[in-house]
Parts: sequence; structure tokens; C-alpha cells
Amino acid sequence: MGFRSIFDGAALKSELDNAGINPHFIPFLWKHVVQNPDCKWDEIPSLPSAAYPLLNSKFLPLSSSLDSVSHSTDGVTSKLLIKLQNGAFVEAVVMRYDSSLGKYAGEARCGGLRSTLCVSSQVGCKMGCKFCATGSMGFKSNLSTGEIVEQLVHASRISNIRNVVFMGMGEPLNNYSALVEAIRIMTRSPFQLSPKKITVSTVGIVHAINKLHSDLPNLNLAVSLHAPVQEIRCQIMPAARAFPLAKLMDALHLYQKNSQQKIFIEYIMLDGINDEEQHAHQLGKLLETLEVVVNLIPFNPIGSLSIFKTSSEANVKCFQKVLREQYNIRTTVRKEMGQDISGACGQLVVSQQEKRATGSTALLTDIEDLHL
Repeated sequence: MGFRSIFDGAALKSELDNAGINPHFIPFLWKHVVQNPDCKWDEIPSLPSAAYPLLNSKFLPLSSSLDSVSHSTDGVTSKLLIKLQNGAFVEAVVMRYDSSLGKYAGEARCGGLRSTLCVSSQVGCKMGCKFCATGSMGFKSNLSTGEIVEQLVHASRISNIRNVVFMGMGEPLNNYSALVEAIRIMTRSPFQLSPKKITVSTVGIVHAINKLHSDLPNLNLAVSLHAPVQEIRCQIMPAARAFPLAKLMDALHLYQKNSQQKIFIEYIMLDGINDEEQHAHQLGKLLETLEVVVNLIPFNPIGSLSIFKTSSEANVKCFQKVLREQYNIRTTVRKEMGQDISGACGQLVVSQQEKRATGSTALLTDIEDLHL
């Protein structure tokens, strides 16, 4: 194996322990790298003398590099294309929200901003959701802990990150151990993110949901549900066959009982598939015994990959009204952001692949991007 990222925390601690070096300086080391990402180990002062040759022989300050950054014209959204050590690419998206104005706003125009970072957990994804550009890639590899954390390091250079959502490329709970370690690092020095500011989104990996609260208390959970019945869910999300809706709902009830937290439900609105009034009633009945926030997501056709159409605005409003008024479920409609830079994760990587195959430069649109 090649050099490891310094943010592969377990590997770093193990190497230091094996060399008889007290690992107490790790937070200081990480802080220096965050502030000086282009540093060399010999430039860092006050480390134990035995640490320098070990770091030089086994670790890199950053194992990934920032290949490009695309900014939306309104200054709200920035999309990072990150090149990994093995030559693969992943994406991360920064979205800025002005809490003083109560709306999204560009950094140049107003203050009081908080930024949310959407990170990737895998290269590609094995879930195969038919409405998702990343799903069309297939599964390539899991990201290491360091490769996950480094997305936060890269993003921190362009914005002050307050929230992190695992809604980029990949199914986070299929890379469980790296996910858990990465979040533990993000909540410690020098990042110091609150677990309440971190959200993990999943298609519903039941056995992992059942472990999540004990491993990461106070974390926010989001579930990509997208259908109120198993038959429709399997139609648009092939992986749902392995996770029957009844078992998923049992897992969510147990998670909520243990965590006492609301669960976010993501629901992509697909014309004629899952967006009719009967579907809203089915969803309301499915969720009425849980404390949830439902986020209705307008669908953007994913270029040549699309087999679905966008729900009408009338259908979206009717769907929201049923959930709110008849089932008393808090329901929001996702605000579309960064469309001019194809702000959803997976688009740039997939568009690069399509460009190589067809010569086309058209960007694709994906929806599994960000929940706020």
C-alpha cells in the first residue's frame, strides 16, 4: 500500500504506538496540516524526534488534491472535484446559508453565513438508484477515513464549515467503519464539529442503522425513502429488495426510541411514479407514528440517463398539503441550488465519463446532493 493520509487516525495511532511514540501530539499535527495543507513534515515544530522519520516514510499531509472548484453565479454553491491518490475522483459541495436573512445568499453580498459541506463516502455506489447519476457509475471503491476527512480540509480553505452532510457519492453505511472514524475525527480538535451538525443519509441499511446510535450518539439520520410502499421502492431503488420496508420502519422506530431525535426523510418527486395524492396518504400513514421531517425533492432529469419526468408544481404542493394538514408531518420542499454548476454530487464525475465516451460536454443532473 502507498502512503496513508495523516487523517487516517487509527492507522496513525497504531504506527505511533508500534514505534513507542506517545500519540498525544496528533491534534496539534492535524491542526498544523489544516492550516498549512502544503507543508512538509520537517517544517512542523515540536514533534517528538522519532516522529519525523516515521511520518516521512508512511504518511502524507494530504493524500488527495483539489482538482477544480466550480462556483455558482449567485455565490451560494461551490462544487469541489477532488482527485484521490489512486487517480479516482470524488466530489464535495459547499452550500452557504445566511441565517440573519433567513435565506441562501452569496458570500460576497452578505455576512452571518454558515456553510454546509456535502461529502462523499465512496467512489461510485452499488445501490443503483435509477434516478441518481452516481448510481449509474456502479461501485468503484470505499474511501478511507482520511479521504473522507480531507474533503472537509479542502472545503475549509474556501468556506467556514459549520455543518457536514454525508449525502454525496456513495452509500455511507456501506463504508461503516471509515464513516464512524471520520465523524469521530470531525467532532474532535481541530475541527470540533458538533454531532448535532452532522447528518448521515442512507437508503436504509437496516443492520447499520441498528448500530449507529450506540456508535455515534446525537447524530442526525436521514433516510432516502422515495416511495411509500415496497413495490415502488424496488422499482426505482433496486437495493431496496434487500431491506424490506417493514424491517426498515422497525429499525427507524428503534433508532428514534434510543436517540429521541427527529429523522429526516428524503423523497424524490417522480411524475406518475410516487407523486400522486394516494402516495401522499400512504406515506403519511407509514410515518405518522414517527417524529420526522419530510423533504420533498424536485427531480432534475439526469441527461441521457433519465427515464423519469419532473413532478408538476401542483402535484408537489398537493403532496405537501396532505402530509402537513392530514398527518401533521412537517414537510419542506428542497430549494434547488447550484444548478448552473450542476450542484449535485456525481454529476462532474459522470459527465467526465460520458464526455470520454461520446465527446459530449453536457453536464448531468443528480438529486442525491444535500439536505438542509
